Amino acid sequence: MAKGRSTAFFCQSCGYESSKWLGQCPGCKEWNTMVEEAAAGKGGGVRGIASGKRAAEPVSLKQVDLREGERMTTHIAELDRVLGGGLVPGSLTLVGGDPGIGKSTLLLQVCRHMAADGRKLLYISGEESLQQIKMRANRIGEFSDQLLLLCETNLETVEQTIRKQLPAVAVIDSIQTMYREEISSAPGSVSQVRESTNVLMQLAKGLGISILIVGHVTKEGTVAGPRVLEHMVDTVLYFEGDRHASYRILRGVKNRFGSTNEIGVFEMKEEGLAEVKNASEFMLSGKPEGASGSVVSCSMEGTRPILLEIQALVCHSNFGIPRRQATGMDLNRLNLLMAVLEKRLNLQMSDCDAYVNLAGGMRIAEPAIDLGVAMAAASSFKNRAIDDRTIAFGEIGLSGEVRGVSQASQRVAEAAKLGFTTCILPAVNAGQIKVKEGIQVIGVKTVRDAIDLI
Repeated sequence: MAKGRSTAFFCQSCGYESSKWLGQCPGCKEWNTMVEEAAAGKGGGVRGIASGKRAAEPVSLKQVDLREGERMTTHIAELDRVLGGGLVPGSLTLVGGDPGIGKSTLLLQVCRHMAADGRKLLYISGEESLQQIKMRANRIGEFSDQLLLLCETNLETVEQTIRKQLPAVAVIDSIQTMYREEISSAPGSVSQVRESTNVLMQLAKGLGISILIVGHVTKEGTVAGPRVLEHMVDTVLYFEGDRHASYRILRGVKNRFGSTNEIGVFEMKEEGLAEVKNASEFMLSGKPEGASGSVVSCSMEGTRPILLEIQALVCHSNFGIPRRQATGMDLNRLNLLMAVLEKRLNLQMSDCDAYVNLAGGMRIAEPAIDLGVAMAAASSFKNRAIDDRTIAFGEIGLSGEVRGVSQASQRVAEAAKLGFTTCILPAVNAGQIKVKEGIQVIGVKTVRDAIDLI
């Protein structure tokens, strides 16, 4: 009499499975994310990579040959930097980002460069026709005959084509459009996305093919579908930036083959995405001269120092509760710095509105920009401009002390290269830096010492 369940409820955020509907997911604690879909059959479940073959034998670590996993360069230096040096054969990479930000354009450029090396590539699109891909390709440039195109959403057909063609790199655009006929739910659902990713993972690991997957994002900015999708892939890359602006930032969120601290900076042009070699100069372009509330600070993104302009506007509030707004940094961090300025420097900002913006659209979580934010807020409050050739960085504590930061020498060297003449930094870092020609290094112990300089 007992039969297997034909349907089950899955969480769209984390993939948690339940036999009944729940208002709150027990796995990720999100509300109203449970949807009803077809349950896996008796013979379902995750298939092994070597399904149908004899069990693999264990080997010694010394017997593993790294030459089999040599990286393939994409000939896009910014992308190779984020990937850790290039694509690894047999890897599964997920690229996410807002609609229209340039995910498909970047991957088509990767196909163009790698096909020019004589490698066979397969571009599978489930959203665009061959004519639409051709129109975008004409803007990018000439393509080699090594690039093959396929417009298909049936995962069985995609799997057969990959096994037949055996390309070095395959691109899936996008994972939310793929479906298996055995699963009755719609494309893009939890079951379809999970099963499609599992099949692609088997193809990548079993055949040694590097597969790039395009993933849609939700309104919160995360990849749509179950959270297990990000756990299954080897690398997760996110495109950041305003789609209406010219710059794009590619950030690694997960990388089994390299660091997750590196970023790549691109500029969207008519012929596609162009690399930005000097990100600091790009971020500081258009900086006003002689304006109060404007300070240049430095943040480290992996091994790359990036100079950025911090803008602050502090003005008297006409309401009982002053407003605080931060763009590009944590709002709670801004409230903390405002409290430190009022307590330690006696700056009466409790009745003032404060707006802080990191020009260029960067999002920085590093506390090294604290000193720049504090100096910009004080400059706007006193309406006194800071010298345009001055840069400041350092972490501020609740007692008003300026704490040391990492890789201070690289930050000072980047500032000197761009023509800055004065660098205000923590005193603990100042004694460790060799004096650079053309730039004066000033160490400060408290935020009051830094504000007194301006």
